[in-house]
Amino acid sequence: MTPITNPATKPATERASKTLHGTPVVPGVVFAPAVLAATAVDPAAIAAYTGPDDAEEALSSFNQAAAAVSDGLEKKAAAAAGAAAEVLHATAGLARDKGLRGAVATNVRGGASLLPAVRAAVEQFVGAFTQIGGLMAERVTDLLDVEKRLVATIVGVPEPGIPTPEVPSVLLAEDLAPADTAGLDPSLILALVTERGGPTSHTAIIARQLGLPCVVGVRDLLDVAAGTDVLVDGAAGTVEVSPDADDAAARVAADREVRARIDAWNGPAATADGVGIKVLANVGDRESAEAAAAGPVDGSGLFRTELCFLNTTVEPSVEEQAVVYAAVLGAFGAERPVVVRTLDAGSDKPIAYATQADEENPALGVRGLRLSLHNPDLLLRQLDAIALAARGTGTEPWVMAPMVATVDEAATFAAEVRKRGLKPGVMIEIPAAALHAARILEVVDFVSIGTNDLTQYTMAADRMATDLAHLTDAWQPAVLELIRITAEAGRAADKPVGVCGEAAADPLLATVLVGLGVTSLSMAGAAVRAVGAQLATVTSDDCRRAADAALSAADPAGARSAAQQALASSR
Repeated sequence: MTPITNPATKPATERASKTLHGTPVVPGVVFAPAVLAATAVDPAAIAAYTGPDDAEEALSSFNQAAAAVSDGLEKKAAAAAGAAAEVLHATAGLARDKGLRGAVATNVRGGASLLPAVRAAVEQFVGAFTQIGGLMAERVTDLLDVEKRLVATIVGVPEPGIPTPEVPSVLLAEDLAPADTAGLDPSLILALVTERGGPTSHTAIIARQLGLPCVVGVRDLLDVAAGTDVLVDGAAGTVEVSPDADDAAARVAADREVRARIDAWNGPAATADGVGIKVLANVGDRESAEAAAAGPVDGSGLFRTELCFLNTTVEPSVEEQAVVYAAVLGAFGAERPVVVRTLDAGSDKPIAYATQADEENPALGVRGLRLSLHNPDLLLRQLDAIALAARGTGTEPWVMAPMVATVDEAATFAAEVRKRGLKPGVMIEIPAAALHAARILEVVDFVSIGTNDLTQYTMAADRMATDLAHLTDAWQPAVLELIRITAEAGRAADKPVGVCGEAAADPLLATVLVGLGVTSLSMAGAAVRAVGAQLATVTSDDCRRAADAALSAADPAGARSAAQQALASSR
């Protein structure tokens, strides 16, 4: 059978002489003028600002600015949904962070004027986050964005951000903060390209949610002048500067035909030889659940419950939690199951009453299920709330725990879930769990692979380090091998093995995952049709050949190429 490959994608040697390369994130071909993100506060306004001489007055000015910035981000979060809302809530928390305020206060009372005090405080935390690495290093972009917003508010000028182009354009930026990316107008911003970031960065995650072609980690990107025509190929990971207009138009037209076929797909998901694959949506609240449920999905493979906690200082009661959970379960109804992930707090998602402060390395610290080590009742109350919501909606949700490392952790969690009449599972995002997947599946009913963290922990590479983007790519053969081990364990136990990380949203990688033995794929709602349409064009044997080819490669680029060639050979 013929896979949905894009005839618009051609080798770089056949195209324009100036082609920039990066990491592909969201497929699609766009030809439009470039617009550059405004990432700096007006330097003239900063130079003209004198600020109060009195330390307490200066600190009061900072507090007012922090409250204004935090409130603005929370308003944006309230208008967003899913992953966008989640990261905006977390960024708002940075603006009002007590540790940041304390560092500013120390600097001001030590004699520094306000703006240098803010700069020094932010540098202190940037250094700490970078040294810790992992998910905390991912917050550096968000923290620097918060700093710019604070400075702009203090000196009395508009916050920096993305300009509104007069014509549909391609957005180029060094990096993009969640507050900017989440508010994009897809009718004016047709594609996203950044110089920094990796395939699991906030920019990448939100680009998938919006369905915008996206390439990250593009060297020398900011040498491109605003207004220059560029051709972005999100599948190839290329940006062509000033290409031949006729050739570019032809490739965009070919891509448009592919997209039309994708838009026409309405499920159910299955390979060309009739092997069913559950295609699910990742959700975080009622709004994103209702939007996803309106599409051709089989349910939700990841309900991020921590979104209900991020903006609270006091733990919601069982009844309050149940109301939130019921809204999501009810959106899918009794026929389409929802996989509820218990609180994935800690590291870059601190919750005032749940997470520990001042951990030396929170990305490898007390997060996810590990919170129950010192606060078991927090987990038990959440399970009670999920069970209450299930009874109230007449649904049967599946419940899984994040950050499970051992068989004993999985067994203890499963026992509590079963006490409440629910179906237990765990996330496979730690290599140890993947290696012991067969034993874990003896004590739970299903597993779901979180490819974002599994990749990061397997490759020992910070997801936000641009120089390491080649390592934090789910196409890494070592990561695919761990997925294969997990899927084979599921097949032997006759239990479901899903993928709920960003890898599931890549149509080509989806065929490889199915070939490895994965039984369900959960992704941003905007990616569902592309994945479903791709699977409909290939047989299960095609998928296995693509998986074998990818596993035999030496690096992510080689794995992609090998999978493409394996599928092409089946035409």
